[in-house]
Amino acid sequence: MSGVGVTVEEKAGVVRIRLERPERRNAYDIDMARAMIDGLQSAARAEAVVITGSGGSFCAGGALGQLSDPDPEELRDLFTTSLRLVDAIRACPRPVIAAVDGPAAGGGNELVIACDFAIATERSTFGQTGPKVGSAPVLGATNLAAVQIGEKRAKEMSFMCRRYSAEQAYTMGLINEVVPDDGLDAGVDRWLAEIHELSPRYLEISKVSSNLWWNAAKDNMQSGLETLIQAIGSDDMREGSQAFLEKRKPRFRDAAASVDGGTPGGR
Repeated sequence: MSGVGVTVEEKAGVVRIRLERPERRNAYDIDMARAMIDGLQSAARAEAVVITGSGGSFCAGGALGQLSDPDPEELRDLFTTSLRLVDAIRACPRPVIAAVDGPAAGGGNELVIACDFAIATERSTFGQTGPKVGSAPVLGATNLAAVQIGEKRAKEMSFMCRRYSAEQAYTMGLINEVVPDDGLDAGVDRWLAEIHELSPRYLEISKVSSNLWWNAAKDNMQSGLETLIQAIGSDDMREGSQAFLEKRKPRFRDAAASVDGGTPGGR
């Protein structure tokens, strides 16, 4: 499967899903998200799934190009399909490995949070972009991440939009292993070899049972997503995405003042 910016291949019992839009750091659109969902849903007979990027990036999340002049229906579809995507990772009966080389940002970082395991090269970085670009990371970073890395760290990551090295991500518990920059394939193969020796039936039972906290967070994700949908076209969304595209710092309070007709602190 290919042609939409995603390649899905099955070989030797492993489904490999590769994002192939390096010119935008593999940020995904609706068609790419749907292709990933299809790949995950086709993996029931496989031993494992590997999600990776191309061109020196893992994934920059959902494509931001349309946020400065948003089409509400298109964005609604992208947001709801993103929820289906992360849920498909958790619903897949096979272990899903994030093979990270380069930046995992925004929704790309939330893909890492959703995956069962994550292996990253030394040059990889992790972090959220939400409040910096006029959005919020409600599909993992504000809820499930607290279980993985602790509440204070999860809030730091999702509120402050800081970047973390692979070593920092490993220390926090966000990823399982750091490998040399030229050692990602070998590192993933080691994990796949271990998985090959295990019972598929009981791995599936273990995965279903391990979804306790994910299942508990799903209502929160849905309500957060509905809030994001209601905020489509807001001044903060337009200013944040425009600043991102123009590679400048956003001026959220200036935008609010021009709307309110008052001082920047007036809201």
